[in-house]
Amino acid sequence: MKTFLLVICVLLIAIVLLQSNKAEGASQIISGGNADLFSKRKERGSELFISRLTFTLGGLFFIICVLMNVM
Repeated sequence: MKTFLLVICVLLIAIVLLQSNKAEGASQIISGGNADLFSKRKERGSELFISRLTFTLGGLFFIICVLMNVM
């Protein structure tokens, strides 16, 4: 179980690092320079796949951690 959790952790870190940066610059977030920061952006193709894979791996991580704590 611990080995499976370790594999999921490594995959989750790798997938999060592969995600595209939606904030195009941290300085613009603080100063308010990016007016369309929170506008609706549709994910398509590989970006949608990576987003769904991140959600799935995060859910598996949570479930396995709860199961290990209960056991």
